[in-house]
Amino acid sequence: MLIAGFPAGAWGTNCYLVAPAAGEECVIIDPGHQAAQGVEDAVRKHRLKPVAVVLTHGHIDHVASVVPVCGAHDVPAWIHPEDRYMMTEPEKALGLSVGQQLMGDLTVGEPDDVKELSDGAVLGLAGMEFSVAHAPGHTKGSVTFGMPEQADVPPVFFSGDLLFAGSIGRTDLPGGDHAEILKSLARVCLPLDDSTVVLSGHGPQTTIGRERATNPFLREVAAGLGDGVRAAPRRGM
Repeated sequence: MLIAGFPAGAWGTNCYLVAPAAGEECVIIDPGHQAAQGVEDAVRKHRLKPVAVVLTHGHIDHVASVVPVCGAHDVPAWIHPEDRYMMTEPEKALGLSVGQQLMGDLTVGEPDDVKELSDGAVLGLAGMEFSVAHAPGHTKGSVTFGMPEQADVPPVFFSGDLLFAGSIGRTDLPGGDHAEILKSLARVCLPLDDSTVVLSGHGPQTTIGRERATNPFLREVAAGLGDGVRAAPRRGM
């Protein structure tokens, strides 16, 4: 399996291209702010053919390049219905003060073909399977994408802004809910095998085992004491 990832734009949002191997079809995850050129560079370098864009949530730092990327390759974008409005009205998800600062130089909108994600769905794309888990808390429509173990490749978990190395997503923007993100961590993350590689929306990769042992939020959730940890360092939006 090939996973080509790079941080894009002002918020360093991780965009990923996933394919069975170089020279094959691929899926693009979270083409955010200023990600279009990086996507094209990776497509050329690895001789890939994009077949879909999938989005972990609707914040502008994760979706800002959806329209040009989908348009360039004539592919659909997949997003949870509760976050779909953010593609056309991103300022509503950021709060007035943040939205006014960011939206002046960004062009927003939906691509021509938008498909909606649902909890428990399994997407068969580019010869691969992506398991969808609805994981609200950072936003109401946040989702994660899981890929099963393959040959010598451990399971892979695209966590969006649910889980980071050492932290979790912020919950202080419209649609965020701290209690809800703790429930999502317990339901979506805790059952995963320790070997699962976590590729998040911001920051370095990690594993579920490492986060289970060291991440204060995941440790408290595992102990049933999640309400005791209240504030996460902010990353992304």
